[in-house]
Amino acid sequence: MAETQIEWTDATWNPVAGCSIVSAGCTNCYAMEMAKRLQAMGVPKYKGLTRRSGRRTVWNGVVREDPDALEIPLRWRKPRKIFVNSMSDLFHERVSDAFILRVWDVMGRTPHHHYQILSKRPERMGELIEAKIGKVLPNVWLGTSVENADVVNRIDHLRSIPAAIRFISFEPLIGSVGMVNLRGIDWAIVGGESGRSARPIREEWIDEIFDRCAAYHTAFFFKQWGTWGKDNRRRSKKANGRIYRDQVWDEMPRSVSFS
Repeated sequence: MAETQIEWTDATWNPVAGCSIVSAGCTNCYAMEMAKRLQAMGVPKYKGLTRRSGRRTVWNGVVREDPDALEIPLRWRKPRKIFVNSMSDLFHERVSDAFILRVWDVMGRTPHHHYQILSKRPERMGELIEAKIGKVLPNVWLGTSVENADVVNRIDHLRSIPAAIRFISFEPLIGSVGMVNLRGIDWAIVGGESGRSARPIREEWIDEIFDRCAAYHTAFFFKQWGTWGKDNRRRSKKANGRIYRDQVWDEMPRSVSFS
């Protein structure tokens, strides 16, 4: 686990490393380059997870479970929001059911933390929770990523899963999601892509989500413009900032207390 600069969480916990590209939102995933750097630094769990594709580093499909990382949250006394698997996807098809159940056990034993699980595989998430987990943990948030209209069906899968909190990460937002149905969704994170190959974000795409959040009483969190600003000019992520509609939007699910 590590402290993080991700705006919507406090720490990351990576009991799994490695992933596969499944949709357009994965193309420039920061975790691929990060895994390459961690391998170069000699971190064993990140060895052999990526390959070169032209000028890019991409996942090669190798996924590695890390049992030694399972106990880490038990050492954290101070309550934290914890992003589970920032360097992978807990519900990747190569992560065993048994290992996911071990992760669930740790989360159940640490009710003072809030765990944020973000997956591009909500179908498996729902199937496994129904078949082998069942019980809703009040400190576990279930989320999925939606980058454009091609994958909005992920929201339907997520909505069918019993959860204390359901959330959507519309990041990187690389296309319109249209009149998206946010019924049963507690929280929406929106952000543009960053990095040298970043694809532009459009203010009207954000507006669509903002308006749907208002209609469904879904908390709205604007993470960043990314590399492309409101004026469609390329700058550093820091220079473009986080201001949308003249303010910073850091809303959190209303039913959650962090005291």
